[in-house]
Amino acid sequence: MVTFSPDADGTPETAWRGEVDRRDLPGVALDRVRRVVVLAAHPDDETLGAGGLVARAHRLGLEVQVVVATRGEASHPRSPTHPRERLAALRETELADAVEVLAPGATPRVLGLPDGAVPEHEDALLDSVVDLVGDGRATLLVAPWRGDGHPDHEAVGRAAATAAARTGAALLEYPVWARHWADPADAPWSTGRVLALDGTEVAAKRTAIERHRTQVAPLSPAPGDEVLLRPGFLAHFTASYEVFWAGPTGDDALDELHAASADPWGVDRRWYERRKRDLVLAALPRERFRLAVEVGCSTGALAADLLPRCDRLVALDASPTAVAAARGRLPGADVRRAAVPQDWPRDVASGSADLVVLSEVGYFLSPAGLDDLAERISSSLAPDGVVVLCHWRHEVVGWPLDGPAVHARLRGPGLPPVVAEYADRDVELLVLADPSQLPDPHA
Repeated sequence: MVTFSPDADGTPETAWRGEVDRRDLPGVALDRVRRVVVLAAHPDDETLGAGGLVARAHRLGLEVQVVVATRGEASHPRSPTHPRERLAALRETELADAVEVLAPGATPRVLGLPDGAVPEHEDALLDSVVDLVGDGRATLLVAPWRGDGHPDHEAVGRAAATAAARTGAALLEYPVWARHWADPADAPWSTGRVLALDGTEVAAKRTAIERHRTQVAPLSPAPGDEVLLRPGFLAHFTASYEVFWAGPTGDDALDELHAASADPWGVDRRWYERRKRDLVLAALPRERFRLAVEVGCSTGALAADLLPRCDRLVALDASPTAVAAARGRLPGADVRRAAVPQDWPRDVASGSADLVVLSEVGYFLSPAGLDDLAERISSSLAPDGVVVLCHWRHEVVGWPLDGPAVHARLRGPGLPPVVAEYADRDVELLVLADPSQLPDPHA
């Protein structure tokens, strides 16, 4: 983590302006966006880093949502006049006033995580963001830069990057404190985007910054109540442009789960899991298959039961840890590290697979990713192909889909009809196939 002081002279705005001017940065594209969700660690980050973007989105008629992780109660830890609760209440009011200037009618949401300890609550933050974004298609998610040098800012940025991967939202990250301490030549300009602000947007942003009075003016003349954001710092955010990084998105949660436990789901020790595999095997309408594909094989427990009934089995998983375990268990299978849908195997993409199994994996995709996977399965399925779905029926926290939503999508056009289904309190199983694939009871 970077060590810096807001009281020290920082990098001048002219250095950043010069770096932006000498580069041919693409602009921030909003033509395919219907909703802009701006995340912040503290009240004022949203205005400083993305206030112009908020104003632009509102003027274009886009839905604008502002979500702030903390109430900002720790900005003046030595204040003799403003206890933390009083300061938090003031900063929430300032936030609402600033957002009203930038996007009249938009109501910011404050999550109330402890100021200065967001990294310890990153999972809860991620769950909240995923729940808010949901289906991220046509959504731009904007968050503090993961390299900003402030632990809270970087935690919000990490949560945003994971949420973008899970929901399918586009992601932009804005620097705040990095504008103060960093050498702009070291910034990740290869992913840079610039938003040129017009006079109306600059004026709105400057007014919104002024609304954060506890940050831009002293709380009182007493020691400990000094102004936090000084003119040299604010010069970065009253200029006629905003800069963003189009950072990569990603989600390592499932691999971390496998790395932490050799059997993270208890598939080898729990009767519930063994019974579920038996249900899948019993539901298969044919005794044998030429080419089977299991999506999300984890450590290979179900694949091991499918293997004796297949001439060839391709088992896919995005987790390198899980793939290594599955390869040790399945010497006769073709186990591959693959993040579907983008890594769908080309050698089974030509109508050759006669069995595709998705068990407990569909809700770990974004809604757009699930649609894409459905299309890839459809194009890969042989005329006598069978698709088996088996998923948990309860809420899935931290991802936008659940089992019923996955099954509803895969019941749709492009895939065979449902010819068999089973459901109990916890699990639902569907078999999709041409009815001719069901066994002849008289043969």
